[in-house]
Amino acid sequence: MGTVDEVRGVALSLPRTTEHLIRDRVKFRVGSIVYLALSQDETTLGFAFPREERAALVATDPTRFFQPPLSDLRFNWVCGHLAHLGGDELRDLIVEAWRMVVPKRVYASWHQGVS
Repeated sequence: MGTVDEVRGVALSLPRTTEHLIRDRVKFRVGSIVYLALSQDETTLGFAFPREERAALVATDPTRFFQPPLSDLRFNWVCGHLAHLGGDELRDLIVEAWRMVVPKRVYASWHQGVS
C-alpha cells in the first residue's frame, strides 16, 4: 500500500522536482510541467505516462489503474489507486513519470548516481 509520504519521499529525491499545492491538490513538477498529482483526498495518484500505452496499463489491472477524466485524456497521463500501489512498483512509476519531463542528460546523470 502506497502512502503520501512514500510518494513525497521518492518525488522529492529526484533532481529538479518541486512540490506545490494547487487547488488543494499536492502536485510535483519539474519547471512548469506537472508529472505527479495526488487527489484532494489523497487516495489516487495521477502520473505522467505514455498516452499510447495508457489503455494497455489500465486493461492489465482496472482495479489499480484507471483513465484520467475526459478533460485530461489529451495529456500523457493515467491514474492509480494509491492503496493498491506501493514499494518498488510505486517508485518505478514515479521515476518513469519524472523521466518523461526532464532532459535526457538529467536522467542519465541521476541514473549513473543510483546504479
